[in-house]
Amino acid sequence: MRFFTQRRHFKDLSEQEVLALAISSEEDDARIYRSYAEMLRGDFPDTAKVFDGMAEEEDGHRKALISAHRIRFGEVIPLIRREHVAGFYARRPVWLMKNLSLERIREEAESMEQDAERFYLEAARRSTDAGTRKLLGDLAAAEAGHEQRATELAGEHLTGETRGDEDRLAHRQFVLTWVQPGLAGLMDGSVSTLAPIFATAFATQDPWTTFLVGLAASVGAGISMGFTEAASDDGELSGRGSPMKRGIASGVMTAVGGLGHALPYLIPHFWTATIIAWVIVFFELWAIAWIQNKYMETPFWRASMQVVLGGALVLAAGVLIGSG
Repeated sequence: MRFFTQRRHFKDLSEQEVLALAISSEEDDARIYRSYAEMLRGDFPDTAKVFDGMAEEEDGHRKALISAHRIRFGEVIPLIRREHVAGFYARRPVWLMKNLSLERIREEAESMEQDAERFYLEAARRSTDAGTRKLLGDLAAAEAGHEQRATELAGEHLTGETRGDEDRLAHRQFVLTWVQPGLAGLMDGSVSTLAPIFATAFATQDPWTTFLVGLAASVGAGISMGFTEAASDDGELSGRGSPMKRGIASGVMTAVGGLGHALPYLIPHFWTATIIAWVIVFFELWAIAWIQNKYMETPFWRASMQVVLGGALVLAAGVLIGSG
């Protein structure tokens, strides 16, 4: 409770403290935009220029706010930041943005300005002091100006062709880092576990034993595929991205693919569990074909023949071996 009592409510801040809070917020936002720029400069130089320009805009507003503070309250600016004020909008840590797509980072930058504008407008609406109300309204207008300036900067640095190239590069990186290894894992987990799971099911007709075999096969395959993918390529020359991300995508999806038709055997009735497992296998195989068509640009008929027919043959082999 002590932590919460140390945070002040916005309504309790003086005009000087509100101005100081605005100054520190502008400083933080400028740093965030510069961090985005550095993070994107290697792969998306034109978008990095947009964030450089937005950081300069924040610097300009910060200087104007400091000048206003100097005129009204003097040289000493109170130390007050977002985390000191209850209910004040928070910023997502920059390190969390490294895993997000280019478009998501652009959206985050837009929401930064929109959050600040909405907050200042709401604070101005609730304020009863004329001077504070005007100050908050001016800050809201400044944030709206930032959003408009961001649009202008995007127009200067991001032509339709440039933005299209960057979007295509971002999509390709997403496919190489997440979709491709995840799809490989899903295919391996779904197809390779069909034979052992259904062979065990028809050999024992014991749902619990079948579930344990399916669980072991799925988890083991997930661990194996994850480490294999991570160790196969460090991503430096191939451009496939972080080996850890690829390993996680491949390992998790491999386990998911196998567990999909293993979990029904938690149902104690053998034929009920088996029929449900068959239905899940049907949807798994068609989902793989759809992902191949959407992200890997494989013709749907070819993906269907490769995955659905192949999976059906493996399933049939498992059933025949178990029945024999």
